[in-house]
Amino acid sequence: MQHLVFVYGTLRQGESNHDVLSQAQLLGQHETPPEYALYDLGAYPAVITGHQVIFGEVYLIDEGVLKALDKLEEVPVEYRRELIDTPFGQAWIYLYQDASMLDVIISSGDWCQRI
Repeated sequence: MQHLVFVYGTLRQGESNHDVLSQAQLLGQHETPPEYALYDLGAYPAVITGHQVIFGEVYLIDEGVLKALDKLEEVPVEYRRELIDTPFGQAWIYLYQDASMLDVIISSGDWCQRI
């Protein structure tokens, strides 16, 4: 089975975990509606519901890659998956579970522009 996934952090091109998507097909860039908030956890980001646009990439993946992503994102402990609308169809987004741990917001909504 094939899935779409929207990635906004370390899974994006040029970032530290992008190799997990090395066999996936990049469909394109996407900006979410202003319904989220992006936070910096140091080595990786977290997204929760909010009022920000989040920038990222949409990939076509298979069941094996989805399982690898769930393991990387520690679903359902640290993150959970939800479907969002993209120009390419509905895609999974990983949302952080514990908002109390978040204090450094990335106001641009773009993990790759955080510095």
